[in-house]
Amino acid sequence: MAPRKRKKPVKKVKFQLTRSGIAGIAIVCFCIFLWMFLIGVWAGQSLLYPPVIKNKSSEIVKDSGKGKQILDVIQLEADKKKKIIR
Repeated sequence: MAPRKRKKPVKKVKFQLTRSGIAGIAIVCFCIFLWMFLIGVWAGQSLLYPPVIKNKSSEIVKDSGKGKQILDVIQLEADKKKKIIR
């Protein structure tokens, strides 16, 4: 009978981290996930809302001949002045 060949021992890889190392990795992962969340919100809003077209004007403004002013400016003025109590 032939002698059995011994298998070579398998080298195992070990990672050893301290608590501060684990906390550092957790903070980095949190920042990456927060950044990805913010990019996802920004991309989602840009997909949901249609693009803004500045040259769009309504038919009422074109036919009225008053120009392109759409909103009137409202000015508020105080009726009474405040009294200073000494």
